[in-house]
Amino acid sequence: MPSVDPALALLKATSRTFFIPINLLPTGLKEAVASAYLCMRAIDQIEDHPDMDFVLKSKLLRQLSLNLQAGTENSNAADFAKGLEAFDADLEEVTLRIGEWALLAPQTISPRIWDATAAMADRMAYWAERNWLIENEADLDRYCFSVAGSVGLMLSDLWAWHDGTASNRTEAIGFGRGLQSVNVLRNHAEDKVRSVDFYPPGWTDADMQQYARRNLALADAYTNALPKGPALTFCRIPLALAHGTLDALSQGKEKLSRSDVLSIVGQITKGQIATTLAR
Repeated sequence: MPSVDPALALLKATSRTFFIPINLLPTGLKEAVASAYLCMRAIDQIEDHPDMDFVLKSKLLRQLSLNLQAGTENSNAADFAKGLEAFDADLEEVTLRIGEWALLAPQTISPRIWDATAAMADRMAYWAERNWLIENEADLDRYCFSVAGSVGLMLSDLWAWHDGTASNRTEAIGFGRGLQSVNVLRNHAEDKVRSVDFYPPGWTDADMQQYARRNLALADAYTNALPKGPALTFCRIPLALAHGTLDALSQGKEKLSRSDVLSIVGQITKGQIATTLAR
């Protein structure tokens, strides 16, 4: 199992808000969650690539899915990155190093992460092929499950693997959907510039806010039922930031301010590492 330090360094540069709860996790679980986050960020960067057409996006996503499905105890980093060799200049570091992230988790749980990432890559390829067309609320449910609700399910499996922590799988899906729907709200104007609209036809910001709050209620139930321990520590931070962001958007703000983020994280972590965000 590779050292977690390079992964954490890139994670901090990629998402400081997720760096904090991951860095708080105990050894073993920290590597597993970091592996999952970076593998999924790797395929997410392909899905969101501003200059790549949907045909190539689909091709690369399906190739990475096949690579992950072929993983064995003898696989090396290059095995998981097959098909990316010709795109060094086009893809970000987090994507090109997907093989390192795939090997980061302990072997007793890494195949679960490969499976979750492979399935997500196939689902992302499907949505790329249809240009992320959302025709109704059921489509929105499907998309939010594809890229986030399924992550909630995988996290539940990681908690159980680590220390036997049990959790509600239906609420886990709501946890993922809730966080993703807040992202949809926050990025709506930016998405429309690239001709992508995740709102069902006729929906307003108020409709999407209601959808987000309904799913965040499931996320609250999921988190509140977790026993004191690493799973609870991890979930509280992104959930609190999602609620804070939704409140800010409903008040007409574009996003949470840096001071707002520091305050929220500081309250949860008792100020232990909130200063990480300030550096």
